[in-house]
Amino acid sequence: MPGGVNSPARAFGAVGGSPLFIDRAEGPYLYDIDGNRYVDYIGSWGPMILGHRPPQVIEAIERAIAKGTSFGAPTEAESQLAEQIIDAVPSIEKVRLVNSGTEATMSAVRVARGATGRNKIIKFSGNYHGHVDSLLVSAGSAAATLGVPDSPGVTPGAGQDTIVLNYNDVSAVQNVFDQHPGEIAAVILEPVVGNMGCVPPTQTFLETLRATTLKDGAILIFDEVMTGFRLALGGAQERFGVVPDMTTLGKIVGGGLPLGAYGGRADIMDNVLPAGKVFQAGTLSGNPVAVAAGSATLSCLAEDPPYEYLDQMGDRLATGLSAAASKHGVPHQVQHVGSMLTLFFNEHPVSNWPQADQSDRDAFGRYFWGLIEKGIYMPCSQFEALFFSTLHTPAIIDQTVAAAEEVLGNL
Repeated sequence: MPGGVNSPARAFGAVGGSPLFIDRAEGPYLYDIDGNRYVDYIGSWGPMILGHRPPQVIEAIERAIAKGTSFGAPTEAESQLAEQIIDAVPSIEKVRLVNSGTEATMSAVRVARGATGRNKIIKFSGNYHGHVDSLLVSAGSAAATLGVPDSPGVTPGAGQDTIVLNYNDVSAVQNVFDQHPGEIAAVILEPVVGNMGCVPPTQTFLETLRATTLKDGAILIFDEVMTGFRLALGGAQERFGVVPDMTTLGKIVGGGLPLGAYGGRADIMDNVLPAGKVFQAGTLSGNPVAVAAGSATLSCLAEDPPYEYLDQMGDRLATGLSAAASKHGVPHQVQHVGSMLTLFFNEHPVSNWPQADQSDRDAFGRYFWGLIEKGIYMPCSQFEALFFSTLHTPAIIDQTVAAAEEVLGNL
């Protein structure tokens, strides 16, 4: 495997050393192949909102496997999951299941261009939308971590219709639409960024995007691969009260198995083949095992919403980490929304990529390894938000803060 991993975010390139190899997981914990236990703050990079191996999800997977692993034909379970997504997410009237968040964003941009007959798209620096050629420009996530935000192999032509702006920059959005009236097919963004660390939007920023795209006829796409079902059952769009035209989903929607989705207004989605002419297909799309896991996860979240608890634990962790860093005079910002959080080693608030880029990467690396030694597994990059689950108790949060305080005191 190139670099010994199947995704660069796992390589520990930003913190040095060799990555941990994980043997199993249970609840809020990971166990490596040497038998060490860690409190897990990556949650498989977002999907494990219920913790690892939740009984309802495991049972649903087992029932699905007993019937077969793939059919290449429609199933009743696909329709059930589609209905759950439509019921939960305000912007989605019709939905198509795919295999990953990357497939979802790639497809949504293609549909937006097909529906509008326009070519240009706007994205924001530090926002990562999967490894799609036209979107792998000024990307966050591992691209930012490894210092190669523009990948070799992406041709100039692939990115020539992509306009990159700074996140939370209202005037830049308005200026671009003034310069290119009737030319922009879509604006795509993470409504809360998790791929340059946790960076919340301003309400004005989201509302400006909504008003400007409506006036121009462009399609507003929220990439809720991270935020979908995590910040609220209806995602960031429910939490902030701004409804886009299209939404992309991944991670939680698959309950820990490979599954993504994109959806939106019916008139836009009716452009997708076979209802329309925009091509998108996938042999394993709507895989019955992944659908079972996703459906069981969404059922748990809908029947017993955990979001008030997750907000409380997020506040507890953020307050504790900030106090620990302040006690030892460590320049920092703690930014969080619900169960997404980042401790930035940065003396200034972070609202866009240029500001995030000023963070002290070396200090983060020492912090990361210090916590690993104390059995706390944080994301292995300053520019990845942490996630926690419904099984992270107040005692676990306090244990994490105590460990962080000791590590921060030795930086």
